Amino acid sequence: MLSRRGLNRATLARQFLLERVELPALEAIEHLAGMQSQAPLAPYVGLWTRLAGFRTAELSALTVERAAVRAQLMRNTVHLVSARDCLSWYHLFESVHSRDFAAHFGGRLGGVDQAELLEHARTILDGKPRTRAELGQALAKRWPDMDPKVLAYAATHHLALVQVPPRGLWGQSGRAEWSTIETFLGRRPNPESQAEGLVRRYLNGYGPASVADVQRWSGLTRLHEITERLDLVRFRDEEGRELFDLPDAPRPDPDTPAPPRFLPEYDNLLLSHADRSRMITDSRRVPLPPGNGARTGTLLVDGIWRGVWSLRAGEIHLEPFTPLSSAERDAVEPEAEMLRRFLEMRTG
Repeated sequence: MLSRRGLNRATLARQFLLERVELPALEAIEHLAGMQSQAPLAPYVGLWTRLAGFRTAELSALTVERAAVRAQLMRNTVHLVSARDCLSWYHLFESVHSRDFAAHFGGRLGGVDQAELLEHARTILDGKPRTRAELGQALAKRWPDMDPKVLAYAATHHLALVQVPPRGLWGQSGRAEWSTIETFLGRRPNPESQAEGLVRRYLNGYGPASVADVQRWSGLTRLHEITERLDLVRFRDEEGRELFDLPDAPRPDPDTPAPPRFLPEYDNLLLSHADRSRMITDSRRVPLPPGNGARTGTLLVDGIWRGVWSLRAGEIHLEPFTPLSSAERDAVEPEAEMLRRFLEMRTG
């Protein structure tokens, strides 16, 4: 049996949140099985809080060089992943994308032939990257009786696409423009993606975990049969739920100290378990505010989500859910000052 605190420390260790590690940014992104990037600058804060000596220029260079890309993957949300993971994983999530489109736009394509629509959309995006609105207007020229928004979402949910720079570059702004993966990376996604590898990567970054946890993070279903095929160790949590883990993954002593850490908005640490009690003790909903990912986020104290932070007028403002003790505030304030200096850098 693993206690809730034991699960907390195990996940923090795998997330590089017990101590910052010296690791290249691309290796860290792969270790974390991708990083939430709906807010395009969030991965910069997420890497700063995890890596010793992280510089924004490192991730910007990976983005410009197309070694790291932003694509709709897990849960049909935009994630920053390595190019090789994008090519390896994309087809695993096609059912997730199709299911999401059907839930929001089912039946609204009318008599439009979807294959024809996707082929035309691919030609448009291969010509040059477009925003979703621009793509919808271009598609509406062929199907003038259709809602351009529905046409655009049909394309972006059923084509293998990435969002292109300058969006996602530190110190720059860029529209959410889409290109096909094949055009942007010069290769097609692997049609024979294997879910087994994805599950192992999840456990390496977020475990120990239940099948429901893996499914919540990924958006995929029917993963129990996958876990049964893998060489995994099994535990129970305090509620008796079955948990799976990699045999050699770290499971630190539950009393291991956990320093305060500032996370960006949308960080996967708080979004990637069906049972979030290892990090969230009061069933509080994780905020998903609009923004670029470098102006607000969440605060961990002793490994638990204890408040939110925001950068306003050049200062970090804390809003703890419950008062911090003097010792906790003494630990949090130097970390907040380091975050302030990091966020104020235009380049680096």
